[in-house]
Amino acid sequence: MTGGGAAEGAEGGAADRADRLDALIIGGGPAGLTAAIYLARYRRRFVLVDAGNARCAWIPTSHNHPGFPGGIDGADLLQRMRTQAETYGAPLRHGRITQLDRDGADFSVSAEDGSRWTASMVLLATGVVDREPGLPDHYDSVRKGLVRYCPICDGYEVSGARVGVIGQGEHGVREAEFIRFYADDLTLLTLGQPLTEDQHRRLDRAGIRAVEQPVKRVAVAGGRLEAFHLAGGGCVAFDTVYSALGMDPRTELVRRLGADLAEDGRLRVDGHQTTSIPGLYAAGDVVPGLNQITIAQAQGAIAATAIHNRLRGC
Repeated sequence: MTGGGAAEGAEGGAADRADRLDALIIGGGPAGLTAAIYLARYRRRFVLVDAGNARCAWIPTSHNHPGFPGGIDGADLLQRMRTQAETYGAPLRHGRITQLDRDGADFSVSAEDGSRWTASMVLLATGVVDREPGLPDHYDSVRKGLVRYCPICDGYEVSGARVGVIGQGEHGVREAEFIRFYADDLTLLTLGQPLTEDQHRRLDRAGIRAVEQPVKRVAVAGGRLEAFHLAGGGCVAFDTVYSALGMDPRTELVRRLGADLAEDGRLRVDGHQTTSIPGLYAAGDVVPGLNQITIAQAQGAIAATAIHNRLRGC
């Protein structure tokens, strides 16, 4: 199909009448937008539907994304990618997909606003949702770098700082051990969940303090998280805090189809980003692996190329 055919769907024409698309992309983060750029350049007939909740948009500045030596704001990066996709006629729709079903050899897709599509292939790029620590002014705190989620992305930026890690169980301990490589002053806050003796020994060896009392309240002053007041008395203060409470993959749409899921609930895929459901692909944080923008972009490119080749009969 030509790029003009794809644009027709963006204008609410043939695609909204449930005509058959080559592909439909669900999610407009780095994985979905990369796939859209590729599919548009492959002259495929497709639509990307995005609910506008990409995790990448929360990033204040990414300093480890190749090609941006001065760093890049997550929202700015997404806008650049949208502009690039639209340059080639990619139809980007704002909306929320509410239902995904098999319709013979195709997929039947419905959106919250009543729009419907039939597609030969579907790419799920819906990402994950971080479990929030319940801190005041959470979004602003993330945008200011006071609350962080990814030490792989920005551990370098907290070198030498006083850092708190909010985490529980083995996941929280492993996160603290990773961040210890950067932080000179590090404390793990378990919010009342006790640690095992082995976990205590590992933290002691690494020089990481453990605070197992619940946090009663967090003092906010001057746009900063000033202190964490503990239920048993006393308080602790940090320059920045990492939330290591885990995340939940957005896989609700495909669970009912019987897609094979990994232990953490994310979608298992092969080397072509193909799931266990024929014609269903997945890319980005919704599949197991390293949650990084560059990884999501690579997976989006792989998935789009696999879709194109399969439609060619290869």
